[in-house]
Amino acid sequence: MKYLLFLYQQTDIEKKLQEAPDSAYEIGVVIGSYLPFVVLAGIAYGIYHYNKKKRGSE
Repeated sequence: MKYLLFLYQQTDIEKKLQEAPDSAYEIGVVIGSYLPFVVLAGIAYGIYHYNKKKRGSE
């Protein structure tokens, strides 16, 4: 199911890039599509680092 959702999102991004009026719009679409994943990875790393530090102090 997640794979199908990823394919649907990827097709939508490709369509937006093809219809982009200029290169600045293309950059915005790429940043906007990958930013949520980067933020989630950062949050996950922060939680991991916090728990690792907390476990090491015991």
